[in-house]
Amino acid sequence: MIEEKEIKNNMATIVLISCVSKKVKIKPGEKIPAKNLYTSDLFKKSLAYAKKLQANKIFILSAKHGLISLEKKIETYNETLNDKSNVERREWAAMVLEQLKQECAINTDKFVILAGKNYYKDLIIHLTNYEIPMEGLGIGKKLQWLKKRGCNE
Repeated sequence: MIEEKEIKNNMATIVLISCVSKKVKIKPGEKIPAKNLYTSDLFKKSLAYAKKLQANKIFILSAKHGLISLEKKIETYNETLNDKSNVERREWAAMVLEQLKQECAINTDKFVILAGKNYYKDLIIHLTNYEIPMEGLGIGKKLQWLKKRGCNE
């Protein structure tokens, strides 16, 4: 019993937000913090929700880079998992899992996933404790869900 309590007390909340296609226009070769690159309402509201959760760590699930921190400076890109094959998505998920292992306790941390199915379906099979609060919702319904929770950016 003591061990289980210790694990719960040491459990961090990690939020994973998927990248989006709508990005700020920057010069070729210019890099900016990832949190400033993505400009869609869904990304901004998802980030606001992650901050409301007072998550220990927030990461972006990038189709190109895998797991990236909010502050990591990156160039703009045009890549999505929606265009990838099942094999490519599994390879991407394996890469993200390895990146997560460097940042988190896979077996004890709680993961809150704010992403589309292609970004989490091959990842969650390796996670012990996760929730997908907007699972099955389309973009419009996700925006409504986030707005109801006071996430207006």
